[in-house]
Amino acid sequence: MTSLSDRRSEPLPDDAPHVLIVDDDHKIRDLLARYLYSQGFRVTTAADAEMAQASLRGLDFDIVLLDVMMPGISGLELARQIKAVRDIPICMLTARAEPEQRIEGLEIGVDDYVPKPFEPRELLLRIRNILKRGQSAPAVQAPPVSDEVRMGTLVFHIARGELKRNNETIKLTERERDLLRQFAQKQGTPIQRHELATDETTGNDRAIDVQINRLRRKIETDPSNPVYLQTVRGKGYILYVD
Repeated sequence: MTSLSDRRSEPLPDDAPHVLIVDDDHKIRDLLARYLYSQGFRVTTAADAEMAQASLRGLDFDIVLLDVMMPGISGLELARQIKAVRDIPICMLTARAEPEQRIEGLEIGVDDYVPKPFEPRELLLRIRNILKRGQSAPAVQAPPVSDEVRMGTLVFHIARGELKRNNETIKLTERERDLLRQFAQKQGTPIQRHELATDETTGNDRAIDVQINRLRRKIETDPSNPVYLQTVRGKGYILYVD
C-alpha cells in the first residue's frame, strides 16, 4: 500500500477526491499514482485484492481503479465484494475486451471500463465524468448497508459468501453462493427468473427452479413451505430476512 502525500510541493485541499488504484503491475500503479496526484487527487495504491481490502477497511475513497486480471482474487470478484457493501464508483482497467467480461462487470455495478494500453488524459476525463455523475445525483441519505443478513438462526456474510448456523459453516456450491448473494443484495425485492439465469440455464425455468429448491433445503426448516426464500407468482422469487 502506498500513499503519495509526500510527492507534491503544494498541499492538496481537504476535499480533494481520493482514488484507490489496484493493479499488480507496479509500473502502471506508479504511472497512474504520479499522474493523478499531479492532477489534484489523493492517491492510495494496492498491488492485490488483500491490500485493497485493508485500505477499504480504514479509508474512504471517492473512486476505485481496478485491474481485471490479478493473481488470487480477481478484479471482478473484488468489485463484486466492494459493491456488495459500499456504493463506491469503480472503473475497471482491462487488457482484455471480451463482451462477456464487460457484461459481468456491468451486472456487478462497475461504472466504466478502460482498455489497456490507455492514455492517462483519457482516464482522467473518465474519472472526472464518473465523479460528476455522482455529484449530480439527488442528495438522498441512503440507509446503511449491512454485509450480513439473518434468517432465523442463519447468518449469511455477503462479501465472503459464507453461510453459518450457530457459528457452524453450511457448505454451499458456487452456484448456491451466487444465488444467495444475489437475493441478499436485493432482499425484499422480487427477482425474475431471467435475472437469475446463467449461460447454462438461460431459457430453462425448470433448471432455475431446481437450483432454488436446492438452496431452500439449506436455508429453510421446511423447504416445501418456505419462510425466507419465497415464490412470487409471475415475478420470480424474493428473499425475506429478519
